[in-house]
Amino acid sequence: MPTLKQGLQTAIVTGGAQGIGKGISRRLLTDGWRVVIADIDPEAGAEAAAELASLGDIRFVAADVRREADAAACVRRAVEDGTPLGALVNNAGIAAPRLAPVESLRLAAWRRMLDTHLTGCFLMTKHSVPLLRGCRGAIVNIASTRALQSEAHTEAYAAAKGGIVALTHALAISLGPAVRVICISPGWIDVGPWRKRRTRRETPLSSRDHAQHPAGRVGTPDDIAALAAFLVSPQAGFITGQNLVADGGMTRKMIYAD
Repeated sequence: MPTLKQGLQTAIVTGGAQGIGKGISRRLLTDGWRVVIADIDPEAGAEAAAELASLGDIRFVAADVRREADAAACVRRAVEDGTPLGALVNNAGIAAPRLAPVESLRLAAWRRMLDTHLTGCFLMTKHSVPLLRGCRGAIVNIASTRALQSEAHTEAYAAAKGGIVALTHALAISLGPAVRVICISPGWIDVGPWRKRRTRRETPLSSRDHAQHPAGRVGTPDDIAALAAFLVSPQAGFITGQNLVADGGMTRKMIYAD
């Protein structure tokens, strides 16, 4: 994808220090964006910014997206050098879908899951929209195929991701045509090699793991990053309000128990 023709713009990527967020940050840098990583983990954030610095203008801002003060400060700091805000990628979340059975699920755990994924998405959007309008920018929200299908004991995660899907189409109607809002629902993405160095590992994927996908393999952060980069670009100007599933076809495969 060519570099931005309208001049340098900033993209904020929440949860951008590891996993899918790091993949998106790297891709946007190579496409010519100035990238601000917003992350709650200062170790991972500083490390990712240092690793990606050779690719372009990148900055790390420590932020807990559950806190409105942090969300507002993050947006202010992202544009303090005068570069306009052209994109927001709401990716921050807790990557641990399975909690306790619903009858023993603690309210604090439920609220933490929803606040991190859904409330954080709302707060970052709330404070970014006035700036995004000026650039006719775009918001990409990262949900999950778990918004559409479930394993046992994933109620909080499924509810949070389902809320993001619904919030996406509501925002698209409220903010259009000045701001486009799109959702990506990734399936099985191998993020092991994309963690911070201290926890980085190769995932022992089997041929059976790959064979569960009609595409023939488990996904990588690069797969989601390529889609996100397209969606924030002018080439995707006719796409808004949609939930795009990127799962190697896994959710379209019928499975019968033997």
